Amino acid sequence: MITLPTEAIGSIPRTEELMQAQRQFESGELDAEAMTTFYDQAVQLTMRELEATGSPIISDGEQRKTHSFATYSVEGGENIAPDGLEIPFQDGHVRRLPRLTAGPFRFILSASETLASARQYTQRPMKQAIISVSALSLFYPPESIPDYTREEFLEDLVNEQEKEIRACFAAGAQKVQIDFTEGRLAIKLDPSGSVLNGFIDLNNRVLERFTDEDRQYIGIHTCPGADHNSTHSADVDYAELLPSLFELKAGNFYIAMAAETDPDRALRIVARYLKPWQRAFIGVIDVNNPYIETPEEVCKRVLEAARHIPLEQLGTTDDCGFSPFCDDIYTSRSTAFAKIRARVLGTTMASEQLSSQQSARYD
Repeated sequence: MITLPTEAIGSIPRTEELMQAQRQFESGELDAEAMTTFYDQAVQLTMRELEATGSPIISDGEQRKTHSFATYSVEGGENIAPDGLEIPFQDGHVRRLPRLTAGPFRFILSASETLASARQYTQRPMKQAIISVSALSLFYPPESIPDYTREEFLEDLVNEQEKEIRACFAAGAQKVQIDFTEGRLAIKLDPSGSVLNGFIDLNNRVLERFTDEDRQYIGIHTCPGADHNSTHSADVDYAELLPSLFELKAGNFYIAMAAETDPDRALRIVARYLKPWQRAFIGVIDVNNPYIETPEEVCKRVLEAARHIPLEQLGTTDDCGFSPFCDDIYTSRSTAFAKIRARVLGTTMASEQLSSQQSARYD
């Protein structure tokens, strides 16, 4: 019997109660102790609803990551300013990264801490999403920081992420997923590919510190962005990213695919460059589209992927996390959970059909 693995990316839209509490906390109406209670309630509810979708492995929905999946590790830092690199999205809105003002660079919050808080609420295996060192490297300003060189910053950054990954495993994570949404964006910023190559090298500085066995439980997520149902780099040809992507020394790759205009072409590229020890989790849910896919539609997408990718190296996922920024209300929680349920059911349907096909060949 073929059983294809299926995993979510990480983010789930925050509860209305949590978003309201965050606004009250930032205005001084709530203290930290009360805020912790709201986080705990949101995490418990989210994990219970994820279990109800039939998901074999779950997360805490990133409910505790205050503002976004990208900035959780530095929020509240005294050496962080809000006026960093701007990232424009296709619909015209802009997100702005923080800017480092002084060294040394240290994580204020590790994702391992949020995982440890959530672990008590489920018996299911858990995965933990973390932001990549390449995304965090964008916090260093174009001009040098006095008494703190860029290379000193990068070494601190690599050390911090190595510690975070090890701490996530120690806290009970079955999988650790590195969010690399800036991969495709790098080509938009620099069509020569040098920025992308630098990102690959930097992430490998972290991954090389782990054993081959460890790396089988570490994954890389790539997508063109998902914020207010818009993207930042979907107009970049996937062919410019995918060959380099698999040079990352990770065992799992979570690849946005459902929203691609020519998924067959992209799947052929994945199949060409995927290494024998790597697994490709193919996106079968378009998180930027409010339409809820049916299990049958998901099944069809899985079977299309199976035409190109060996079954022992195939899995399914969503194109991206749902509402990875705390103020994104474009996708409801009910829609997100319905889409996840369709992915789980559709993947099971595809597994059964592929098993039947395999049995028929041997009869």
